[in-house]
Amino acid sequence: MYKSGFVSVIGRPNVGKSTLLNKVIGEKISIISDKPQTTRNKIQLVYTADDFQIVFLDTPGIQMPKNILGEYMLKLSRSTLEEVDIITFMVDESMKIGKLDDYILGQLKDISTPIVLLINKSDKLSDEEIETLIEKYKDMDLFEKIIPISALEDTNIDEYISTMKDMLPEGPQYFPDDMITDQPERFIIAEIIREKALLNLDEEVPHGIYVGVDAVKTRDDKDIIDVFANIYCEKESHKGIIIGKKGQMLKSIGQSAREDIEKLMGSKINLQLWVKVEKNWRDKDNKVKYFGYK
Repeated sequence: MYKSGFVSVIGRPNVGKSTLLNKVIGEKISIISDKPQTTRNKIQLVYTADDFQIVFLDTPGIQMPKNILGEYMLKLSRSTLEEVDIITFMVDESMKIGKLDDYILGQLKDISTPIVLLINKSDKLSDEEIETLIEKYKDMDLFEKIIPISALEDTNIDEYISTMKDMLPEGPQYFPDDMITDQPERFIIAEIIREKALLNLDEEVPHGIYVGVDAVKTRDDKDIIDVFANIYCEKESHKGIIIGKKGQMLKSIGQSAREDIEKLMGSKINLQLWVKVEKNWRDKDNKVKYFGYK
């Protein structure tokens, strides 16, 4: 009997969802940073074994929206809850349940989809603290199973996969064996560049960044792939920050992005980056849609 299904991974920003999924898939597809709004799209990641296939949905972290882009992201996260076979709700090692986690728990009370809770970063807790947290969440009577994990340390990831397999319904293989994401190559390249910008830039700048890849061209000799991309920001002052003194910041973003793109593509990459200003695009419905958030 072959089993398959769709699993939505939800939680507040920066709780470790993308780290978990990259670990499960064995490839870096979802980008990671310590800043909110890192994941903006619904990204499908595919885990295939001999007798089952899990299609994970990595969604934006649930938070209260501050602009049109934020409203899109919240709607996207909510929309997946009733459409999937299983919900994975991830929290971190905090002993106190915060406002945002409490808000998400409130949303889950009206959901009929089975829910598995992952307590991430459990390597930071003592055995006694883990048991206390598990009991606290058990008392809510919301979860089919509660698993303490560490996405970074690879702790209990196998148990999580085994749990998903047990809970999956009988179904077809949706994607080929060698497919690990439904996203096109250009999207992943753009996300890698955006990740490097998030990691390098100051607090106020990254939230207003969008990366668009104009072209990916393999040279005739097939030794080098040329990638042409634009980093869009919301203010002229931000453009200066992204470029940096004598172009050093843009160069740093480009160098670190190129290394990851080369791993992805298995080829030498010539990455050409430009910075453009699209004023306050996150507050403009037409621009949010034009940049693909719809």
